Parts: sequence; C-alpha cells; structure tokens
Amino acid sequence: MIFWLVMLGGVSVGSTPPSYRGHRYPAEVISYCVWRYFRFPLSFREVEELLPERGVTVSHETVRRWCAKFGQAYADGLRRRRLRPGDTWHLDEVFVRINGELTYRWRAVDQDGNILDILVQSRRDKAAARRFFRRLLKKTRAVPRVVVTDKIRSYGAAHREVMPSVEHRQSKYLNNRAENSHQPTRQRERAMKGFRSVGGAQQFLSAFSGISPHFRPHRHWMTATEYRAEMITRFALWDQVTGVADLPTAA
Repeated sequence: MIFWLVMLGGVSVGSTPPSYRGHRYPAEVISYCVWRYFRFPLSFREVEELLPERGVTVSHETVRRWCAKFGQAYADGLRRRRLRPGDTWHLDEVFVRINGELTYRWRAVDQDGNILDILVQSRRDKAAARRFFRRLLKKTRAVPRVVVTDKIRSYGAAHREVMPSVEHRQSKYLNNRAENSHQPTRQRERAMKGFRSVGGAQQFLSAFSGISPHFRPHRHWMTATEYRAEMITRFALWDQVTGVADLPTAA
C-alpha cells in the first residue's frame, strides 16, 4: 500500500523545497537532524550527540532552530503529496496539562488511521468543536461521508451547524481508531516531559503529525518485501520534499 504520491526518476510533485540560503550546513545534514528529532523520541541534545559519528559537529541549539524553521515546511510538503483522505473521519479529544493548565488536544484520522489534523484548544465546547470542523474542511479540502465521534454534545451541535449533510455517528465503541492514534503523541509527550506552552505544543504536534507517520507505515499489513519497497519510496519522497534529491551527486 503506497499512501504517498511520488514520481521517482521523473518530475517531482508539488511545490519547491525550502531554501537553505544562509545556512552553513547543507540540506542533507539539516534534513537528517529534523528526521531524527521528529521520528524518534530524542531530545535536541541527543540528536547533537549522534552527529559526531557522521563527522558533523553542531550544537543542540542549532538543531532546535532547524527543527523550528524546517519541521513545519517538511510536514506541509509531505501533506501536499498525500492522496485524498478516506471518506470516514474519526474525531476525538484528550486532555493535556500545559504548565498546569488543562487543555484539550483534538485529533482527526480517517478510516485507515491517517492523521488529518491535530489542534490544541483550551476548551471542548461547541465553539471549539466548530473551529475544529471548519479547520478540517479547509485543510483537507474534502468533505467526508461519515463523521464518527464520542457522545460529547459539542460534536453534535457543531456538526449540525458546519456539515449537516454529513452522516454523524456517535458511540464510544466506534471511535477506537481515533483514540488509539493518540498513543504515539502521548509517548512523545512523556519523553519530552510535557509542553511548556500551547503555542509550542501546537507547533510541535503540527510538524510531528506530518513527519512521524510518514516513516511509520502499517507494517502489519505488509510482507517484508512490500515494507522495504514502501520505505524506499517514502525516503525518496522525503528527499524530494527536503531538496536533498536535487543536490548534485559526487563523481
């Protein structure tokens, strides 16, 4: 199963890669650091400690700046190359404490478990649900056939206002797909020892939800051969998005 649109050996798909003008290190080093940080539960200092083995010496602060500047651009590039989402959307929200304040992390996935969006909000009322619905429609540029949520009234009220023609199923037993998709984020949150601000949480999660799943295909659906081929395709697409594929090769 190849979920990503990519043309290997032909014309690249989508917009141009970000510019690295003014950076001392090449795109290969920057993209490697960003990949390491968002794919694995590593701190900036741990990414720094991995680099000397490859002959690269940078500070953890430089790694942090690279992730802040390029993480979202890479994630957006990957999202633009995705196929259209499935027609059944699963929505769920979990609470998360940020600096002692209770906030809510809203998440939407399609029937295949592909993340559509993550939004951190301070409430889970009708206004918050409405904002999430509208953001989903704008971001995916698609309208689902079915929306599956739990029984919180906010979903029903927002659904009737924003997408009344879409079927809405409310049941705590039908939404395991969305609930299970929180697990990788929870694991990363624990490794980071929590978030310090709502803006920082949103920035990280937006990039994380675009990059990390790209390198985590549904392994249990594939044979070993299919998995290897899928990962080759995904790394090739990553090189296109980051601009590494456009670099001249050594003679």
